[in-house]
Amino acid sequence: MSNFDLTKVIRPNILALKPYRCARDDYSEGILLDANENAYGPSLTSTPKGDLNRYPDPYQVQVKERLLKLRKLSSVTNLFLGVGSDEVIDLLIRIACVPTKDKIVITPPTYGMYSVCAQINDVEVVKSPLNVKDGAYQLDLDNLFSAFKANPETKIVFLCSPGNPTGTCLSHDSIRAVLESDYKGLVVVDEAYIDFVDHAEGSVANWVNRYPNLVVMQTLSKSFGLAGIRLGIAIGHPDLIQILNNTKAPYNIGTPSALIAKDALSDEGIAKMYDYRKRLIAQRNVLINKVKDVEGLGRVLGGNDANFILVEVLKDGKANNERAVKVYSMMAEKLGVVVRFRGTEYGCEGCLRITVGTEEENVKLMDMLQKALEATQ
Repeated sequence: MSNFDLTKVIRPNILALKPYRCARDDYSEGILLDANENAYGPSLTSTPKGDLNRYPDPYQVQVKERLLKLRKLSSVTNLFLGVGSDEVIDLLIRIACVPTKDKIVITPPTYGMYSVCAQINDVEVVKSPLNVKDGAYQLDLDNLFSAFKANPETKIVFLCSPGNPTGTCLSHDSIRAVLESDYKGLVVVDEAYIDFVDHAEGSVANWVNRYPNLVVMQTLSKSFGLAGIRLGIAIGHPDLIQILNNTKAPYNIGTPSALIAKDALSDEGIAKMYDYRKRLIAQRNVLINKVKDVEGLGRVLGGNDANFILVEVLKDGKANNERAVKVYSMMAEKLGVVVRFRGTEYGCEGCLRITVGTEEENVKLMDMLQKALEATQ
């Protein structure tokens, strides 16, 4: 969008904000007696890595430099790090949306935290459902543009690609159509599962300098297997990234998380990620083929671009929520395998979302799934 004006999207009080100056903004070497830290060190019985008695780098530049190389971005000024993608979602809503006045648009079925964060911030959620026919899970552009027109207060549209629970990448043409439309707010593309995409239309992260209203979210939770360190990523135009940095808590990423992230983003760590990715994709294909032959299961819906599959549970030949809930509950409570019931989501009638496990886990999954289906006929 050539005529995008960031100042028309960001709340005036945020634009006027003078950010908190951190102890490490000016000096980080020498005898550090400026931040009221404990000079004797942490009260721990072991000796951990990192100076845990010191406040961390507020911008974690070393982590960003490794991300820069991995994602082939132009500058660390394109990167923001948050406490998981959930902090990024919340911050984007807070910097852009005036409570009780502005709105966000989501495209169901989609990730639930967009609505949760909006409700916490007293921001209205407008729903523009995906085209779900035959498990397509693609943008309905006519409906979406109508939603923008009917709701001019919209500041953000969240597009999940690959989607959760759909497991489906949105087409690049459809994302580009939104970016090049008359819509004047932020376009946030959530790419939490992007590394599991095994076809050409993957990430749009390298579009951010071309489209200043584009924000791409990623995470180390999925392909890197680091959900426990809570590290989310926003990729965007430097002007928007600076506003996120101005608004975040001063030291939002702790030293232990940063050290683990740096290790994972080393050449050796990335090689291991790609090895696990290869194995997960292979197991995803195994699962897809196996569930197709199971009596009581229907279609595997969506594009299968993530580390899970979305499969229908049938009763009398039709997707059925009642039986799906019974299968889900029995597996969790009696058979020791936990999946996710998604049948109440738009376009997901009777569906279970099943994460791809290890070879051994998937063998047990199929065994227990068949037992649950037999018991709920």
